[in-house]
This record gives sequence, structure tokens and C-alpha cells, in this order.
Amino acid sequence: MKSILSILGFIITRVLLLLFRILRIILFPITKLISWSCGDFFHRLNEKHRISEDLYIIPYFFEAIFSYIWALNRHRFQNWYLFENEVLKNGSNLAIRYVRPIPGSKDNFNLESYTYQEFYDIVLRLSYILYNTYDVNPNDHIAIHCTNKPMFMFIWFALWNIGAIPAFLNYNTKGKPLVHSLEISNIKQVFIDLESSQPVKDTEVEINQTLPDIKLNFFEEQELMNMLLDTESPQFLQTTEERSPADLTDFQPSMLIYTSGTTGLPKSAIMSWRKSSIGCQLFGHVTHMNDKSNVFTAMPLFHSTAALLGACAIISKGGCISIANKFSARNFWKQASLTEATHVEYVGEVCRYLLHSPISEYDSTHNVKVAYGNGLRPDIWQQFRKRFNIEVIGEFYAATEAPFATTTYQRGDFGVGACRSYGTIINWFLALQQTLVKVNPEDDTLIYRNTKGFCEEPAVGEPGELLMRIFFPKKPETSFQGYLGNEKETKSKVIRNVFRKEDAWYRCGDLLKSDEFGQWYFLDRTGDTFRWKSENVSTTEVEDQVISTNESEIMQVSVVGLKLPKYEGRCGYAIIRLKDESMGASEKINLLNNTLIELHKVLPKYALPIFVRFVDEIKMTDNHKVLKKLYRTQKLPAGEDGKDDIYWLRDYKEYRKLTGEDWKGIQEGTYKL
Repeated sequence: MKSILSILGFIITRVLLLLFRILRIILFPITKLISWSCGDFFHRLNEKHRISEDLYIIPYFFEAIFSYIWALNRHRFQNWYLFENEVLKNGSNLAIRYVRPIPGSKDNFNLESYTYQEFYDIVLRLSYILYNTYDVNPNDHIAIHCTNKPMFMFIWFALWNIGAIPAFLNYNTKGKPLVHSLEISNIKQVFIDLESSQPVKDTEVEINQTLPDIKLNFFEEQELMNMLLDTESPQFLQTTEERSPADLTDFQPSMLIYTSGTTGLPKSAIMSWRKSSIGCQLFGHVTHMNDKSNVFTAMPLFHSTAALLGACAIISKGGCISIANKFSARNFWKQASLTEATHVEYVGEVCRYLLHSPISEYDSTHNVKVAYGNGLRPDIWQQFRKRFNIEVIGEFYAATEAPFATTTYQRGDFGVGACRSYGTIINWFLALQQTLVKVNPEDDTLIYRNTKGFCEEPAVGEPGELLMRIFFPKKPETSFQGYLGNEKETKSKVIRNVFRKEDAWYRCGDLLKSDEFGQWYFLDRTGDTFRWKSENVSTTEVEDQVISTNESEIMQVSVVGLKLPKYEGRCGYAIIRLKDESMGASEKINLLNNTLIELHKVLPKYALPIFVRFVDEIKMTDNHKVLKKLYRTQKLPAGEDGKDDIYWLRDYKEYRKLTGEDWKGIQEGTYKL
């Protein structure tokens, strides 16, 4: 009876898969035909409801889901089987490209390429070494400490083949944060590339004292590569039973990725098989990847943007992941051109860096059609697209530990700045799993509840915190896996009794707003928005306005709320990096006051930065996001060492240098802020 049901299930699944595949194939030309015959009417309708993208996404979604259910039924849902499938189908396709820096040169590179078959063979040879020489076993938590290069990918996939769980260490971390990262993740061994080994060597004594059972394995890349390229070297393919034991579930970890630790020690976020496999397949489709696509990333592979939304997404589609050792604004488009990329990734301030880089012949001679990532600000969105001849911007919202992501596939002028832009049908469906809720007007880290004790959605244009549904509240780990070894932080991200009793949602900790078309726009991290003069101020809105009023002279700006003695709330404090670092004090004051004239036109009085400091560098994370916490505790009137020049807005009329006398007057109430 069981075998009959299994056969019946197989037949039904295959029929449904075939139907959705046929539907997906025929819908695209039908949409094109309707667009051609109806002209402007369809264009206006499509712009408002995004019909063509809905018709592109929905059939594939059902096809992918049914295929994934079948993979679950066969217990072959891990990424390894997606990879093996692509090796069988597209063994001669390019899988990895790497622009290796030529020693002694900053701007010249050698291009390395590996097909799917070559990638697979190297992984099996490395698996033999790891399994037999280093005793790596299924379920072991193994850390990778390596810069961006093919070797990172080889170790990663060899661990997947064996059935071990890779943990991606930030190779800049050392000391207590590094020891903590190893300890919370139950790491058994660390494989360390000599090129990135100094932080580990600096911490080696502490690691050996605190965690004596952990093996630190240093390797020299070229020496190891010589072994892996030897076609006579033995290979090891793990058995399916060992790699995919009967008790393995798809919400268990496929890998561990560490949060940046900007608000404390790093946390080990669990990347489930569900997220890395079906989640990344869907993301790849939404961003129009296929087996001819080539994704170039200079973002660190130890972060989820490059690892999941770059490598996992494109490999699940049979395309190529192209890697740069590190981000270089000067060489970015040259590297994208050398690798023949069709897609590029960005994060944080990367796009602004690229716009400020000198004009190059590679700006428009590349093959890139899609730039996707998160952090592209609306003020430079179209400027970035125009200069680098980009057809599509794929801004998304995602967090390392979040159960879902939101995406946009933006062309033209509609939806500039949005991080979620789907059609009416998909928006209706997504309302079941994603929502915005009102926050406390006095403290945006607190979610507002009405007299019945439930949350409410904000009006169009009003800020709200993004929540993502946990479908089985009694087993939240099926949707949100949280942080390994940190139950307290995991529980803090789950909010219950949101719209009805006993429901559960994941708190993203970010403020977004919607427009009348159902598109969502990122505003701020909760806690970054500050309250001044009984009004809430969005730091990103102020940053955008400050830089857009004087793009010719201001390279970068970060705004935070600064706590002052005897004042309620926090006032605006702007940290500005100029293009001309040699600008004198009087020129800076003139720049600020000219900027102030324009800011008065676009910002309410309470949102104007009260204090301003000019810096040579704004501190960033490894993923090019501003470390705002470093600037929230500025010591006035002249910084920690008493040598900083800080400017202040007197009577909201003019900026002037903040002197000791001015600061005394502010403290005593002579000058009112």
C-alpha cells in the first residue's frame, strides 16, 4: 500500500510540475503579445500592477515548490544535490571565475575559470583529504577562515559532500570575538588560509587555552591546489545515507554565518537548508538568473549576500559565480568586464563609492544588465544606472537570520528606491507572511499595541517595523532558526500575540514604509531613528537630503541622534566626509551654510543636524555599512582627545565652529537648542 501511495504521489507531482512548466513557457509570449497589441494601456496597467513580473514569478514559484516537495519526499533537499544535478546537466558550463591579483600590481589580474565538472572533481579530491587526513565527519561543525577565492568554495562544497556543516568566519575577527565565534558554534576544526591567518595567529594562544580541543589547520593555497588539480589524486563521494541521515530536516543548518557584532559579540546565525536551497532558487529566478548568467561579487563570502544570494542562487540555476578577492571601486567594472558578468552585487555604500571613482573605459563596456543588493539610496539610484548603463536594479531587503527576503526588479522611473515591488497578486499572497506594524511614537524600538493588546498596520507612508510570519508558533525553529548557542537572542527576535492570540512573528528590527502601489521602502534600523522636539527623525532621510544638496563636494554623510545633558530626546549629529579633504575651516562653514539654505526647503526644522563633524573616513563594517554606534556617543565640544573641530547650528540660522564658550552657553541654557 505504501509503495502504491509513493508511486501515486510521484505521478501527481510530476504531472503538476509539467503543467506549471508549460504554463510558465506559454505565459511569457502571451504577455509580450498583449503588451504589443494593447500598447500604452497595458504599459500603464502593468506599471501599476506589475502584471508581467507576476506572470513571470508565479508559475515558477509553484513549479519550484512542487519540485522541492518531491525533493523532501526523497530526502534529497540539500544544496549538494542541486549542485550534482547541474554537473550532470551542464558539466561544461562555467561554475566559478576568479580575478586573481597579480603580485606587485594593484590593477592587473589573472582570470581563473572552473567548469562545473572541474569544480566537482576538485571538491571530491578535497573531500578525500578532509575525510581521510583530517578526520572531518558528518555533522561536524567546521570553520572556514579564508579570503574570497575559489578555495573558499572548494572547502565549502567538500564539507557539504561529507555531510559536515561549514561555519564562515570573518577573517578580520581576532581576540575575544574570534574565540567567542568558535565557542558558540561548537567548532571542531578550523581551516585557515595562510593569506588570512594573522588574526588567528594573534589569538592562537587564547584559542588553545580556552578551547583546547579545536584543531587549527593552516594551509598554503597553491600547495593545496597542486594536489587538487592532480587528476591522479583519489576522490571521495560520501554515501547518501551519511550525508542525508533519516533524522535530517530542512530547517536544520546548512551553514553558519556570523552577524557583524556591531552591537556586541558576533552571533552565529543558522542558515537552514530550506533557505539556502529553495529560498535561493526562488531568489535567483526573481532576479532573472539562468544557466547563461554570471554573477560577479566583490562582497565577502563570509556574509550571506555573497554566499547565499550570490553563490547559492546562481549555482542553483546552473550559472557562474565570479569572485574578486576584495572590493575595489577603481577595479570593480574592469573585473566585472573580465569575468563577463551579467549580474553584479552591491551592499551598503558600494554604489556611492563607484560613482565617486574616476571615469573608466570599463564603465560601459561590460555585459552587466542587473545590479542587485541592498543599500542603494534613492538620491543616486538613477545616476548609478545611467553612468554604468544598468538596465535593472534589484534592490532587496534581507537580514542574515530573517526567514524571508523581499525583492524588486526595477526598470525605468517607477519604483525608484523600493526594496519590495511585486504585482497585486503576489502582494496579496505575501500579506500572509510579511507585514508592517506601528511602532511606539516615543520609542520606535517598541511595537505599538491597541487597547485590545494587538498590533496594527501603519497607514500608507507611515513608518512601521517589518515582521515575518512564523507559521508554526509552537515550533518557531521551522521558520526562524535563530542563533546557535544563543537562546536569549533567538527568543528576543520572536513576538507573539500580534494580530491574534498565540500567533508568532519574527521581528526584523527595521522600519519601512509602503506607498499606494504596495511597494515598500527601507527607512531606518529601529533605534537609528531619533526623537527631537517631540518629533521622530529618520536618519536616512536627513542623510539623503544633506548629500543631494551638495553632491559636488560631499562624498558621504552619516547621521545619528546625539544625547545632550538637560535635553529630552536626541538631536541630529551629522558626520561628513568631503571629496576635498584639504578644505579649510572657513570653507567648511561656507559649505554648511550654503547647504543649510537648501535643507530649510526640504527638511522640517527639528530634522536639521544641530552638530556636524568632518572626518577623513566614516567607519564601516566589512560589508560596507556604517558603524553608527561609534558616533552616537560623541564627546562635546571637541571629541575624545579634545582636538576635533565640531560645528553647531546656532538659532537654526547659521553654522559656526563649536567653542568651549558656546558649549558652556548650551549647557547653562544661554543658547537654546
